[in-house]
Amino acid sequence: MTMKKKIFYIAGMLATLLIIQACNKDWLEVEPKGTTLESNYYKNADEAFTAVVAAYDPLGAEVVKDYASKVGLLNTASDDCYAGGGTYGDRATWEAWNTYTVDPALGPQDDFWGRNFTGINRANTLLDKIPDVPMDETLKARYIAEGKFLRAYYYFDLVRLFRNVPLFTSLLSPSELFSATQASPEDVYAQIEKDLNEAIPDLPEVVGPDEYGRATKMAATALLGKVILFQNNDSRMLEAANLFVQVNTNPNYGLEENYADIFRPDNKFNKESVFEIVHTSKAIGYWGPWPPAGEGMIFTQMCGPRAYTGPIYAPGWGFNPITLELINVLKGDPRYKATVANIDSLEQAGVASYEKGYQNTGYFLQKFAPLKEFQSSGGGDPVLEWPNDYIEIRLADCYLMAAECFVRAGDASSGQIWLDKVRERVGLAPVPATLENIYKERRLELATEGHRFFDLVRTGQAASALAFKGFTPNKNEILPIPLTEMANTKLVQNPNY
Repeated sequence: MTMKKKIFYIAGMLATLLIIQACNKDWLEVEPKGTTLESNYYKNADEAFTAVVAAYDPLGAEVVKDYASKVGLLNTASDDCYAGGGTYGDRATWEAWNTYTVDPALGPQDDFWGRNFTGINRANTLLDKIPDVPMDETLKARYIAEGKFLRAYYYFDLVRLFRNVPLFTSLLSPSELFSATQASPEDVYAQIEKDLNEAIPDLPEVVGPDEYGRATKMAATALLGKVILFQNNDSRMLEAANLFVQVNTNPNYGLEENYADIFRPDNKFNKESVFEIVHTSKAIGYWGPWPPAGEGMIFTQMCGPRAYTGPIYAPGWGFNPITLELINVLKGDPRYKATVANIDSLEQAGVASYEKGYQNTGYFLQKFAPLKEFQSSGGGDPVLEWPNDYIEIRLADCYLMAAECFVRAGDASSGQIWLDKVRERVGLAPVPATLENIYKERRLELATEGHRFFDLVRTGQAASALAFKGFTPNKNEILPIPLTEMANTKLVQNPNY
């Protein structure tokens, strides 16, 4: 990792500490010393760049109000994994989604709401302030495009998780925030598409190592295709398919020959990575005021086996044990060993031992596992310094979304091409390009990567697949609006909560 790259990601937290909202009380006449007032900031290109960094920063937040790994929580809500941990309710917010006992006061909704609206506020700050900044116009256009991409990204998470959310496209005063009402999902999706369509022309085709993690044309193109797919309008499936084909045929991308290599921390930003959320062990992690400091992937620590002693793995906290149902689906598949850490087999062989935590199955996540070879020795707490990244959009996902869109558009032969490529990479023979086979392939290819819950909801399979966890149809497809956000506002709670 280059010094510039480290600065880009670590600077986000530092920069936001410098930008203090101005107080509007008449009696406050003396400008504080040692701080930079927001009204006096964003006067040059360097200061504009701090706004860009700040808008990216929430992407990698592993702690918001509680432990809030996006991939870990979405795994918990799916039939891929349980919540796990040490004992029942180790993380009550995780267990509530695991058992579908979420209510407005308990669940992961505060974390998702907080992370994404923080990102939206920072993107809006960037977009509101940068037009007046004297700087190179081409660079300004790129920063604006990044702001729109990020706002679209954050809103896409919100509309899928909550459906009914307020739509902010500029900075608001505190009084306006309290009077805001929710927009229709259709309006939110329309704004997301507008932002992405406006962002694509001014985003770079590729970025160099000192800018890894920043948005590119293909990241925005893939996200736009995904946004269209998730709206479930079959008349637009060919439109989405053609967007994915742009990504799939771009010469800057390709499938990794070895499936397991996709997830290794020493193979970041590989040719299969379309949009990747960065973590690093270079920032010293330490416990102190909540949330803990550091830029590592805390979920890597969370998903390792508890009190483990033995080869390969460092001890973890026992979250996201894999369900036996997924194990049975994966057995015999070439991707099994790259997906599943079979800790029970190591114990039975007499080479390892571990503590059996809550909902233990003996099977843990391999893709994000705490591998000893990547454990930090940089001076901070190693549990806060895991360097594993999260590939939010990878090429095989785009291949399978293209296959689905073509089939839903009535062009199964084109869908077959992309389904075959995913299976061929791992040595599997072709199967017919039906929706059933494509959905099964998505589960095998993307297992434990946080896509399964959304796939089940958008394809109408959630009620049956998640019944064993207590899923209630027409309720649990989305989360409740956080109770704290309802107080003294005009927000309306989601149905059946």
